[in-house]
Amino acid sequence: MSQQAITILGSTGSIGVSTLDVICRHPDRYRVFALCAHSQVDKVFEQCLAVQPTYAVVRDAALADDLAQRCRAAGLATEVRYGVSALVEMAAHPAVDAVMAAIVGAAGLEPTLAAARAGKKVLLANKEVLVMAGELFMDAVKTHAAVLLPVDSEHNAIFQSLPGDFARGLSACGVQKILLTASGGPFRTTPLADLAAVTPEQACAHPNWVMGRKISVDSATMMNKGLEVIEARWIFDAAPETIQVVVHPQSVIHSAVQYSDGSVLAQLGHPDMRTPIAYALAWPERIDAGVAPLDLFKIAHLDFYAPDFDRFPCLRLAYEVLASGGTAPAILNAANEVAVAAFLDGQLPFLGIAQLNAAVLAALPAGPEGNLADVLAADAEARQRAHRMLQERRFT
Repeated sequence: MSQQAITILGSTGSIGVSTLDVICRHPDRYRVFALCAHSQVDKVFEQCLAVQPTYAVVRDAALADDLAQRCRAAGLATEVRYGVSALVEMAAHPAVDAVMAAIVGAAGLEPTLAAARAGKKVLLANKEVLVMAGELFMDAVKTHAAVLLPVDSEHNAIFQSLPGDFARGLSACGVQKILLTASGGPFRTTPLADLAAVTPEQACAHPNWVMGRKISVDSATMMNKGLEVIEARWIFDAAPETIQVVVHPQSVIHSAVQYSDGSVLAQLGHPDMRTPIAYALAWPERIDAGVAPLDLFKIAHLDFYAPDFDRFPCLRLAYEVLASGGTAPAILNAANEVAVAAFLDGQLPFLGIAQLNAAVLAALPAGPEGNLADVLAADAEARQRAHRMLQERRFT
């Protein structure tokens, strides 16, 4: 069996670390071609020692010089690059078979799009790519015969629960609804009056999943689920009204598909990202992910609730921008990245995240998603407007 060469975009994040764990369990099947990170040089260097990639990419020249010196001192042949152009190069490199797209936020758009345009197997963990440029990205996948495999646990579960020929159309396959499960985050039952005083530490304390700080806050506001609704619309070519969010606190059922004959097919498992990562890496086969089998007797019961849009206004905003189309999702995503960063820095209260998102959407009319330049321009304008609003007004 020949090894697959893997580029990991976002190697120091939780998805990147889990990907490396799965890869290291199967050295006969996979080798790391490139590790791409932002600024955690210590962590990247440890990863370079462990897997000895051909390339490593970091944010800027100073960090690259630091990492290169460490690699040379350790006797590693890893070549160190830096910047967005290097990310694009590693994603589209002819020697690469698959790309794990796990850079958080808008920063992952260009290299992930480059991977699709190079016809790679794209393991998509960056939902913002489809939120910002869903039509552009899916067109690139089709035009260049790339293989798109969702890594988000929910979309991976849907992928597993759909028939293999779902590309011919969900209705033609008898699909009535996509049931997108959500844990509800740490504030599912918190009194609404107490949400104003939520701290970053509380928002990042997810009850089920171990995730980075940004995505943890998105889970607490349920913006993460809203972005996943938009992502599902594009991955599965699903009409927005067929995508239903179901709050499921145990996070055992990762999502399900409802069929016209009354059947509901679901994928169950422990809340561990190594399961969908292993499935995407080995598809259409299955390999050991290092995750214990699910013990149904220990679960005892499963709960399901309808989402509360008053408690989670960010989820409502996501449905609204999906209906608006064009650059509206990109505007929401950009505003939310600014809002979450401000919250984590203590510059914005928790409830202010949704307020700032709504204010930016109201101030900036959506345009058509014509090309990548249009998307990036909308993203930049939304960020500028969000920063300006943070300076000009008080969100409570």
